[in-house]
Amino acid sequence: MTDYLNIQMTPQEIGAVSNLGLAHIGDCVYEMLVRSYIVVHGGVTNQKMHQCTVDMVRAPAQAAAMEKLLPLLTEEELSVYRRGRNTRVHSVPKNALLGDYHAATGLECLFGWLYLSGQHARINALFAVITEN
Repeated sequence: MTDYLNIQMTPQEIGAVSNLGLAHIGDCVYEMLVRSYIVVHGGVTNQKMHQCTVDMVRAPAQAAAMEKLLPLLTEEELSVYRRGRNTRVHSVPKNALLGDYHAATGLECLFGWLYLSGQHARINALFAVITEN
């Protein structure tokens, strides 16, 4: 039986995953981190938790988060980010600029790649940078 919470794929297996596939899993990983952060630092109503989550996972917020991370990324991580950022998307949410949406897709791709490669400590380290202040 596969342990999907602690999955670790080989570089060849991850390489076979599409950019949007990496972003799909990365979106989930990132939102779980945000939700966990909000619950741990909580003391707020359910409605406030939802609004805080939405505020942090919107494309402009993810693009700003990526700006904080760019100087800290390894060459391999930068390559994965660029791979996601350059993905051709078919629609952009009405409240997002195209550039922000591309950067957000790159961030999600990066977090998906880190998750699938089992680099949980690196995910936590990068998310700690995002949530500083």
